[in-house]
Amino acid sequence: MAKGSKTPASRKWSAKVTHESHALDLEEGVFTWRDPKRIALSLKKSADTSKHRKAPPFRSAMSMLVFYINRAGKNLDKDQKRILEKAKDELRKLYYKV
Repeated sequence: MAKGSKTPASRKWSAKVTHESHALDLEEGVFTWRDPKRIALSLKKSADTSKHRKAPPFRSAMSMLVFYINRAGKNLDKDQKRILEKAKDELRKLYYKV
């Protein structure tokens, strides 16, 4: 294997985290929704009710959203990235962090 190349398993770890993480119980397809406020509300609900998270609810919800945006990277549709960035603002409003 060439230096710097990754095994198939190591390239898929982020998908595994997104789908199998027990820190937050995410609604199916939450990151594909077109409404930033709906995304933020869903993440807030998941974070607030989670018994497995290690950080405060706001931090857990924001971390999951940022994690998804970063892991999707250049494969994330430009319009969907804009929606997810707006969801970050909505999440801040929901937690009175603005």
